[in-house]
Amino acid sequence: MGYKSDMDAPVYRYFDHGADIGVAGYGETLERAFEAAAYAMFSIMADLDAVKPASPVDFDFEEADAELALVTWLNRLLTEAHTRAWVFARFDLRHKNARWIGQAWGEPWRDSLERGVEVKGATFTELSVAHSALGWEARCVVDV
Repeated sequence: MGYKSDMDAPVYRYFDHGADIGVAGYGETLERAFEAAAYAMFSIMADLDAVKPASPVDFDFEEADAELALVTWLNRLLTEAHTRAWVFARFDLRHKNARWIGQAWGEPWRDSLERGVEVKGATFTELSVAHSALGWEARCVVDV
């Protein structure tokens, strides 16, 4: 499972899905659940405790559907990480109506960062954004 107990730490878990990996982020708000899902996704690729999240990268997009917004958010993060050869370890996201504005902090990959499994993209498989016992749950399967 990947649950964290620290109040400020993202709450997330993984779920089985054949050759791919399901990620689920939880939060008191929709945005916190999306941030936790991003943290879970990048945790597949690296030990995020070893990443120095020094430099921010800005993101913005429009999407009225929350489920589609989750896939867009995760794929925008992956695209930026792959383009820059970076890993992100801290996330902040806000939204009003259909407009989403976020930041991710990370650093370039370095030799001392142990690489995990490469994530190719977030998919529509088992995609769900809904209220949960922890507030909100944002989940999907990521292609590895």
